[in-house]
Amino acid sequence: MNTKEDYKQKIEAELALAQAKLAEFQARAKVASADTRISYNEHVHDMGEKFDATKAKLKEFGEASDGAWENLKDGVENAWHSLSDSVKDATAKFKA
Repeated sequence: MNTKEDYKQKIEAELALAQAKLAEFQARAKVASADTRISYNEHVHDMGEKFDATKAKLKEFGEASDGAWENLKDGVENAWHSLSDSVKDATAKFKA
């Protein structure tokens, strides 16, 4: 992934997968028992915040000039890794 657009498309695809997982957890929370629902909702809230942060960083990245996007790439990477870790933790906890 050398170009800005390639990188942006890669992160957008990964965000789409994360959004699908988030929707899955939201649906599971609706049918879970009360205790499990609380746990699901905590994870869903955390994932939602990280999803929004990653999306905002990606928007900032996409709007950056050709010379500045490399400087923003680390911020996008950090936000994505935080979201990815949150999805993995929730998936492991709920065996989704």
